[in-house]
Amino acid sequence: MEPAPTPAGQLVAALKRFARRGLTIGENRIELFMVEVQEEHERLLHALLLALGVAVFGFLAGVALTLVIVVCLWASSPMAALLVLAGLYAATAAFLYWRLTVLRRDWRTLPATLDQLKKDRACLDKDLA
Repeated sequence: MEPAPTPAGQLVAALKRFARRGLTIGENRIELFMVEVQEEHERLLHALLLALGVAVFGFLAGVALTLVIVVCLWASSPMAALLVLAGLYAATAAFLYWRLTVLRRDWRTLPATLDQLKKDRACLDKDLA
C-alpha cells in the first residue's frame, strides 16, 4: 500500500510540473524568436540587394537622361535645363525620404514573438489572479 501524499510532497510535485511547463514554454518561445530572426535576416538581405540594384540602374538611367536633356536643351538655355533637372532630382529625393520615414514608422521587428509573449503574459495574469 502506498503512503498518502503529504502536502509538502504535493507542493514539490506541483513545483516540478510548473518548472517543466515553464521550461517548455521558454524553449518554444526561443525557437520562435530564432525563426523570426532568421526570417528578418533573409528579408533584410533581400531588400538590401534589391535596393542596391535599383540604386545602380536608377543612377545609370538618371545619368543618361540628364545627358540627353542637357545636350538637347544646351542651345536654347543651358541654365534652365540644369535648374529643371536639379528641381526634378530634389523632388524625387524628397519623395524617397518621405517613403523612408513611412517605412521606418510602420516597421515592426519580431511581431509574432512579441504577440506570443503578450498572450503568455495575459494567460499567466488570468491564471494567477
